[in-house]
Amino acid sequence: MPRHPAYAPSVSGMSSSLYSGLAERLSSRSGEVYPLHVGDTWMEPPEGCRMEDFRVAEHPGLHRYAPVQGMPGLLDAVVERVRARTGVPTERSQVLVTTGATGALGAVMGGLVSPGEEVLILAPYWPLIAGIVTAFHGRPVPVPFLECDSAESLVEAVRERLSERSVALYLNTPNNPSGRVLPRAWVEALAELARREGLWLLSDEVYEDYVYAGEHTYARALAPERTLSSYSFSKGYGMAGNRVGYVVGPVEAVAQLRKVSTHSFYSAPTAGQLAGERVLRGPGDAWVERARAQYRDTGTKAAARLGVPAPEGSTFLFLDVSQHLDEQGLAGLLERCVERNLLVSPGPSFGPFPHHIRLCFTCSPPDVVLRGVEALAQLLGR
Repeated sequence: MPRHPAYAPSVSGMSSSLYSGLAERLSSRSGEVYPLHVGDTWMEPPEGCRMEDFRVAEHPGLHRYAPVQGMPGLLDAVVERVRARTGVPTERSQVLVTTGATGALGAVMGGLVSPGEEVLILAPYWPLIAGIVTAFHGRPVPVPFLECDSAESLVEAVRERLSERSVALYLNTPNNPSGRVLPRAWVEALAELARREGLWLLSDEVYEDYVYAGEHTYARALAPERTLSSYSFSKGYGMAGNRVGYVVGPVEAVAQLRKVSTHSFYSAPTAGQLAGERVLRGPGDAWVERARAQYRDTGTKAAARLGVPAPEGSTFLFLDVSQHLDEQGLAGLLERCVERNLLVSPGPSFGPFPHHIRLCFTCSPPDVVLRGVEALAQLLGR
């Protein structure tokens, strides 16, 4: 039956704003502002890898479509990187270049999830992932893991939420927003669970370079036959505006994902792909070393001032502020933050966390971030 002017139920219930609607108010305030809700970096990409460094004279076709799978030079650079880091045999046919990790995971959901099927998501989670699952007519199922103290308890938490409709398990380590790095034994247990239950394993690797304590574990090395790993140049090299990432997985699965990507974004931006290849083959490693040292220092100082553990990885702190909420709840606290020219992200954006906030300690230069952290600490009475 015709249904105009009704809209798709799966999308109608989604929020159009990931974070607080208070952001617009902050832009009209005078004085220094602290936009700690933005999950980005203040640092520019390495010299030689910026948009200003690419000209049509040297790169004919700069403004034309790129191949739908990705530009050959970038595909080769990705294959070399993934082989070296994971130890898993990888070929071009197992890689799809996408519009950031967002595009990668959209292609994953479109290729793997049928309407009504469920994706188990370790929570707290990157806020876009639940919406991506929903947009492709799947059902996101949060699996809170912060209270888990062992691989066994984590597996049990996942098992409690398994159903006959479950088709995939999503994990993100180092974790956005909590800063946690999942121990190797935990990732091994999740890979084994996925194998036993016949689940796809969706591994979000965008913060692979930003580990400050412990060691990063690549899930694909543990279950390559069922793992799809997403990566992004946005977080790794300060290239969020370039909109380039990639996904790596089994040949047959990537072929299905390519059908989705072709009919959604067609191909990733040509200039962004050129920058991606150059950063992988050029100054990227040195840039990451500098960024990681600066991020670790700022994150450690921010955590100390707020009286919480230092982040193990990523670029975020996730705080339980339940003791600082009045009858207005979290909304009231966010209002009081804006009065101090400060924005943080509300916990419900990351799953069932009504008493948490997230702050990013890389969104502005360190001195600005730490002044914002000081404003937050004073607000919380710390």
